[in-house]
Amino acid sequence: MDLKLRLTLRVAALAAICFIAVAAYALFDSDRAARAKAGRIAEIVARDLSLQQSQAQWLSVSINATPDLQGIAALMEPGLCIAYRDNAGAFRQGVCSGALADEIAAPESFAFIYRAIFRPGEPVSVPVLVAGNPRGMAVATFDPATQIGQSWREASRLLSIMAFTLAGLCVAVYAALARALRPTRAIATGLRQLAANDLSARLPRFDLAELSAISGVFNTLAQRLQATLAERNALTRKLIEVQDEERRRLARELHDEFGQSLTAIAAQTASITHTVERECPPLLEECRSISRTTAGLMDTLRGALVRLRPPDVDELGLTLSLESLVASWNGFEKGRTRFEIAVTGKADDLPPGVSASLYRIAQEAITNAAKHAQARNVQLRLEAGDADVVLTVEDDGEAVTAGLTPNAGMGMLGMQERVVSLGGTLQFERRETGGARLVARIPAMRAEI
Repeated sequence: MDLKLRLTLRVAALAAICFIAVAAYALFDSDRAARAKAGRIAEIVARDLSLQQSQAQWLSVSINATPDLQGIAALMEPGLCIAYRDNAGAFRQGVCSGALADEIAAPESFAFIYRAIFRPGEPVSVPVLVAGNPRGMAVATFDPATQIGQSWREASRLLSIMAFTLAGLCVAVYAALARALRPTRAIATGLRQLAANDLSARLPRFDLAELSAISGVFNTLAQRLQATLAERNALTRKLIEVQDEERRRLARELHDEFGQSLTAIAAQTASITHTVERECPPLLEECRSISRTTAGLMDTLRGALVRLRPPDVDELGLTLSLESLVASWNGFEKGRTRFEIAVTGKADDLPPGVSASLYRIAQEAITNAAKHAQARNVQLRLEAGDADVVLTVEDDGEAVTAGLTPNAGMGMLGMQERVVSLGGTLQFERRETGGARLVARIPAMRAEI
């Protein structure tokens, strides 16, 4: 749930509880006020009746004469009833005031709850004293329906005010939270940039201390990650340079030692074959077998030398080097697998380090596709745009288990290291219908090494 909505609902729930408590207190206070009012009216009636009885004694009138309650009726409120009962409890006289015409009747549910909690219409009795002797009881009571209706009118008015107040409070709280949490959008944007390997993302300082602390930690983390990544890329480039130098050294040794030895063997075999052909024809086939084996070893050595020591990309250019690579594989496969290449953009204007790394990535990807994909077609595309340099190698090999094998040769790890050292990304995917695709994307602006 949205944080603003959740906090607003909690504040609204707390406010609603407070409002309900206030409404409950108002109902209890209304019932208490009604009882107190009935008590005051009963006292007034009792005093008036006592005065009437005293006057009757002075005038030598029978004390059993029924007193007059009409004089007090003018002071009565709507729904109030007063009565006089003698000492025996017999009803002698009573007066009731009807409810107002515009009195609003309470709903049945409210009336049921009100009757369950309070006791509306309970009479209040006050003794009538004449010369200190009780002469009956003055009774005052409110009509239950009238009392419930008045309580409902006050409660509904209070609840209406509370409802508008609660709605206004919710809007104000939501607006305040939305304003206070607005910086979280910037934080989310910064986190997305970090997730996208954009370590240059920084957050501004915020008004809230808690968010400012998050901003400080975020900026420190991004700065350290940026520095760590730069150091890692520099170390990776250094390791790649050492690896390439070791490959060149190994290629020189293979060329100088094994190449010369195989050349010597081939020459000696040719001489022996010429001699055997004249003097010992039965050994001619063995000599020719040695020549074929030597030729095969020479081809294998030349392939290894090409993989260990690629053509000089600086002199030939990246485009011509890749075309030569594709042509060599077409010649080696002899139609079993067809290799195609497409180059767009100014690929030859890339820095030497970038060109060498792209050639190595293409070489490894094509080698893996040729050895493991069992594909009929392998396509290499190089797009040198203004923003990115994209190298794609795609094949139509067998489904799922085949394709550009990440564990073959230098593997995905080696290609990943080269791409990351240039500040780029590497993606590899296999398709269930068959074939695989490798995409290396390098930012052109950060390609300088």
